[in-house]
Amino acid sequence: MTAEPPPRAFGSATALPDATLPLSLTRASAGVDPARPVRLAHLGLGNFFRAHQAWYTDRASDGADWGYAAFSGRSARLPDVLTAQDGLYTLVERAATGDQATLIGSVTAAYPGFDRARWLEVLADPRVTVLTLTVTEAGYHADVDESPADVVPAADAATVRADRSGRVRTVPARVLAGLAARRSVGAGPLTVVPCDNLPDNGGVLQRVVTSLAGAVDPGLAEWIGKNVAFVTTMVDRITPATTEADSADATTLTGFADHAPVITEPFTEWVLAGEFAAARPDWESAGARFVADIEPYEQRKLRLLNGGHSLLAYLGGALGLRTVADAVADLACRTALEAWWDLATPTVGLPWSELADYRAALLHRFANPRIEHRLTQIAVDGSQKLPVRVLPVLRRAHQEGDSADPALLVLAAWVAYLRTVDEIRDVRATELRDASYGDLADAVPRVLAVLDPEVPALPGVVPRVAELAAQLP
Repeated sequence: MTAEPPPRAFGSATALPDATLPLSLTRASAGVDPARPVRLAHLGLGNFFRAHQAWYTDRASDGADWGYAAFSGRSARLPDVLTAQDGLYTLVERAATGDQATLIGSVTAAYPGFDRARWLEVLADPRVTVLTLTVTEAGYHADVDESPADVVPAADAATVRADRSGRVRTVPARVLAGLAARRSVGAGPLTVVPCDNLPDNGGVLQRVVTSLAGAVDPGLAEWIGKNVAFVTTMVDRITPATTEADSADATTLTGFADHAPVITEPFTEWVLAGEFAAARPDWESAGARFVADIEPYEQRKLRLLNGGHSLLAYLGGALGLRTVADAVADLACRTALEAWWDLATPTVGLPWSELADYRAALLHRFANPRIEHRLTQIAVDGSQKLPVRVLPVLRRAHQEGDSADPALLVLAAWVAYLRTVDEIRDVRATELRDASYGDLADAVPRVLAVLDPEVPALPGVVPRVAELAAQLP
């Protein structure tokens, strides 16, 4: 007798008996509608994308009309797993009181990032009208000037210029290659939607891609200006790395053997600003918000949530703590977090009552003991995160004559982290390793200069950071 597939959404009470063998996860076995037409492309296939953009698309009122072709950064493992599962995966929303599991069906096709021929084919498809990205802050090359030679390696520009099938090494070049392929077949307008924690991410990516296009082919740059829109977004959903225990929990909840489940919190937020060049899913029906001015929402997220995360990651790590929940339960970390929020909150351009509610919600989210958000995961790429999360607050404190200690403690904890961790996981790891070596008093200005050469020159910053770092375990 063939087992009937369980319903598509599952709560803790629907867990199957231990004796029940899990079913292979496919659209047929799960009773999920056939694969959706590919009308969206994504670069950065990973847990956050599958908990966020793919989730919103799955829940949209017209979601059945929109399927993703999603590309990993490099690895073929996840694309292979998702391909075997017809693009399906389990999303487990993990609240303090229990789990809710849902099968997500908005990923129609998954490809490894090195499959450039497939990337060009997807971006050249006129049915594809939106490209979203989750490639981390470092992927945008936002710290370069307007010189295209500084944006991407010369080999990348040559590859795009010749339209060869060789691999490009940077995200802007990969995006440009796709746009060049689209232009070559007259596929029509496209909207690019970056979804990483970078202020004005749409404007940043537009500047870098357009700069590179001008070096490759001025005609391509002109075509992009007329046919491609770049939308700025703010995204929020805590999504830790998946463990073997999480995979076992997902199978217990659904009865399906899922080799790529995603664990996330119940909370999610997506705010977008800008005009789309062509059709898009009805993301508003799934809870996304479109606003005229996104900057206050960016500030709120980057400074309160992300800045708080960075503080907990480095300070909590120094104290031997493992997760965000562990850190926020620690008195020293909680006190430092509240002090950081007190300093950062006045720099955010939203009403105080709204920010107070947001802070209360953050404490509730951070304290969820069933979200295993590891501090080591947050600590990666501090050189890219701290300039947008912490330095604006530090500068504001100096301008106003306020004590900057809460911001300086974040920097001090980062310096201590760099000097004690076995392996620095950062896009500027070699530079930071050299800068952080030696006497603490000498290392502090070198490390801070990596963030911004002007920071060590701010009055009192270097000695206070050194003093605070020396007090950490």
